[in-house]
Amino acid sequence: MVSPEMLDHVSPSGDRGGMVLGQGMQAGEPLMVSALRPAPTRIVLVGGLYLALQTALRAMSVGAWVVIATGRPTKWQVLAKAAGTGPDGRPVPLVQIRRLSPVELPRPTEDSPLLVVHDGGPTPQELFPPRTPWQTTIYVLPYLHPQAGATANAADLVLMQRLPAGQAQLAQRIWRLPPPMVNQLTSLQDDQVVALGANLWRPLRLITTQREQQILGPIRRGD
Repeated sequence: MVSPEMLDHVSPSGDRGGMVLGQGMQAGEPLMVSALRPAPTRIVLVGGLYLALQTALRAMSVGAWVVIATGRPTKWQVLAKAAGTGPDGRPVPLVQIRRLSPVELPRPTEDSPLLVVHDGGPTPQELFPPRTPWQTTIYVLPYLHPQAGATANAADLVLMQRLPAGQAQLAQRIWRLPPPMVNQLTSLQDDQVVALGANLWRPLRLITTQREQQILGPIRRGD
């Protein structure tokens, strides 16, 4: 079971407040993480937009408000459509798509946690740092950049898709990875991700439901 106090521990499902990330590479067991928890939380995603979209969609499914700050808003409209419309025909405010500038955020609570997605390129600025319990900020990095080391090191959890050799070597320097882990980063399949945290290195395979496929399309490494 995933402890709510330990985001950097990924394990078989069992925490009813957790969010499924994928499944184990060997036994195929579901793996979940307490991504929405009673502590300010940072997650870094290194890879394609699909991974970020799926993570945000699953946060919505467990009752989170989602605020997306992005320079490519059209790419995120699928989430607004998935949230649906209210009786007046207007979009449900469960998902807000914003520009890359500070705005007032909804107040997160245990019943209505908040996921803030910062999709601002490989060197994100701290527009919405998590300051309160039940607020999680995700930084979407299309690739590793040397100037992103501080953001990466401050994260409670890092999810990485396949990296080219040069970026894998940068990851080696940022997290002091041994050569076998670096090699694994360069050889991941399109549906594979490595979860990295304090004392954590857990390869996993992304899974998708039929509904997610209808919204997001097939699992992919790119955008």
